Amino acid sequence: MFNVLRAEPKTTFEYGPFRIRRMRPGQIQPEKNDDAFGPLSVIDHATLEQGTLVKMHEHNNDEILSYMWRGSMVHEDSAGNRVPLSPKQLMMMNAGESFWHEESTPLVSAEMLQIFIRPRTANLEGRVQFMARPDGIKSNEWTLLAAPEGIESPLEIRQAVYVYDIRMDDNTTTEIPSYAGFAQWLYVMDGEISVGDVTLSKGDAISDEDSGLTAATAGKDTTLVCFLVCLGAQAILEGTISGK
Repeated sequence: MFNVLRAEPKTTFEYGPFRIRRMRPGQIQPEKNDDAFGPLSVIDHATLEQGTLVKMHEHNNDEILSYMWRGSMVHEDSAGNRVPLSPKQLMMMNAGESFWHEESTPLVSAEMLQIFIRPRTANLEGRVQFMARPDGIKSNEWTLLAAPEGIESPLEIRQAVYVYDIRMDDNTTTEIPSYAGFAQWLYVMDGEISVGDVTLSKGDAISDEDSGLTAATAGKDTTLVCFLVCLGAQAILEGTISGK
């Protein structure tokens, strides 16, 4: 059975030039009374205007994927990195026991997802990973961005979660990624799709526990982000954001 979570403007909050719409993925299944979708805990759809500065701050026990869709952002961290992020360069912070970072948009504005996942265990080593893709988001072809430990992928998540993306041309159809034993959670980053008789627009999500989401058709140029999540995976609740 499909479950739909519609974009909800009242979940948006602002700090000057920094605007976030915070999603609790588990709310797509209200009968379960759990704000997390297995270990997929929080997704922030954020817009940062030019000149935004999020000062250096610490995370503990969060697996954090910075998914850049538009614009660019400069990342600095306690490991000495200073790296520009964009749709051509994504980042995974495995915060573990401790990791500090700062984000800014000195040149242009940015629109992105900040994705918080509960790790399998607490106080792992803090580290950061980067994924370069010079051509940006692929058109009409899914890209595996991140996957569990031991699976070959550009970024590693210390949890049973896969993340994919695609840019679809208007009036094209794509098969939705699936994997046995993993539930699907599909997000419309921008554009419009139909899945069966359900139409979804920017900010909407659709899920299925039994990999029942088979195909999506774009009603306009569209970007999708797909999560495959093992709902019963062991996860800790000690993360700065993901544990809440």
